[in-house]
Amino acid sequence: MKCPFCGADELKVIDSRPNLDNNTIRRRRECIDCSSRFTTYERIEDVSLMVVKKDNTREEFNRNKITRGIVRACEKRPVSAQQIDDIVTRIEQKLANQMKKEISSQEIGEMVMAELKILDEVAYVRFASVYKSFRDIDTFVTEIRKMLHEKRQ
Repeated sequence: MKCPFCGADELKVIDSRPNLDNNTIRRRRECIDCSSRFTTYERIEDVSLMVVKKDNTREEFNRNKITRGIVRACEKRPVSAQQIDDIVTRIEQKLANQMKKEISSQEIGEMVMAELKILDEVAYVRFASVYKSFRDIDTFVTEIRKMLHEKRQ
């Protein structure tokens, strides 16, 4: 941020308080160079993330859909609800950090698989079987061999 009067970069915040709606913060600032004072407002930018599906349709990102997929893959596995929530939160944070407005469902699926591979291999294979549309037993065997090979290295 620059001073609107002299263009200097060095400013200090004199006062900071939330607005009545609690969605913005009002800050009084002072320029170090010219001593001019001015007010700025900060608010959270609400950018909805759109998911581009395989058929190129788009829908708004839904945390619950990821949670449901992971819960289904982790059925009857020693995985707690907290661990699942932590995975979904990490994925959500990664998506937010990318600052994209759109992301493919494939990228989200890859993130989920990477997390499940670390957490529980059986849940990983279950999720991968649906996500990658395994057609037969050979595809399962290939994926498991690949996992075993990676584990040995």
